[in-house]
Amino acid sequence: MTPGREAIVATAGESIGRGSKSFAAASRLFDRATRERAWLLYAWCRACDDLADGQDHGHGMALVSDAPARLEAIRASTQAALDGQWVGDAAFDALRIVVAETGMPHRFVWDLVDGFALDAEDWRPRSEADLYQYCYHVAGAVGCMMAVVMGVAPDDQDVLDRACDLGMAFQLANIARDIEEDDRVGRCYLPIEWLVEMDIPPGEHMKPPFRPRLTVLARRLAAQAEAFEASARGGTPALSFRSAWAVLAAAGIYGDIARKVAARGDHAWDHRVTTSGVEKLGWILRAYRQSRDRQRLYGDVARPDGLWTRPR
Repeated sequence: MTPGREAIVATAGESIGRGSKSFAAASRLFDRATRERAWLLYAWCRACDDLADGQDHGHGMALVSDAPARLEAIRASTQAALDGQWVGDAAFDALRIVVAETGMPHRFVWDLVDGFALDAEDWRPRSEADLYQYCYHVAGAVGCMMAVVMGVAPDDQDVLDRACDLGMAFQLANIARDIEEDDRVGRCYLPIEWLVEMDIPPGEHMKPPFRPRLTVLARRLAAQAEAFEASARGGTPALSFRSAWAVLAAAGIYGDIARKVAARGDHAWDHRVTTSGVEKLGWILRAYRQSRDRQRLYGDVARPDGLWTRPR
């Protein structure tokens, strides 16, 4: 007997609760239908990420010896879900449901899978543009999918750009926070050109003598995250009140990660940067007020001309 939608939604809710307290808190602000679809989308994203990186709900990343096989498994199950087939895996059946219910463009789904392929190939960014391209594939595309979940028309390119910007902000914050964690498994998402600029030898960026220079680069990431976050806020007038509330809460909660990394300087990686329950509640309350006044606050926020823009 195959589980019904209610059971798959419940499993997805458990997944987001275990995988991201920040996203779980923000998702509670959506109306029920949007919240359930956000959970369904998250469950698929989380399962793919865990499979690709040998993790359990985002924890315990480890080197994997069979990355191509894992990627092929992701692609096969994703294709089955997009074809409307019963997959037999709750996370991929969650994708099947949310795509059918929202008319999700398949290109966004495959853009994210392409991000997992980059990691499977041990890809490294050479330039800042490469870094942004990677951030799009692993997070900006998710922002676009979440916009569709929130009712944004798949052809509303301006609002999708703002949704992508929020995903970009989240990923840049992640990269700044996780530099040490990524280094432990042989990964580095700092552009090679940045490392050359700082005269940091390849693979040596976590060594104590280079910590002040690494701090400069982490603060650069944080500044770019803040720029994308500010742009993303300009898309909230197009959303419903509750969707805007959730987006603004998530932006503030996750934005604080980048801000804390910048503020801690050379000590940013002594302990993993997090936001406390009190801080999350503070942003939920602040975002409530921002959402109520979003047209005045963000209605005239223009997207900066020089800000990196997703591929269309």
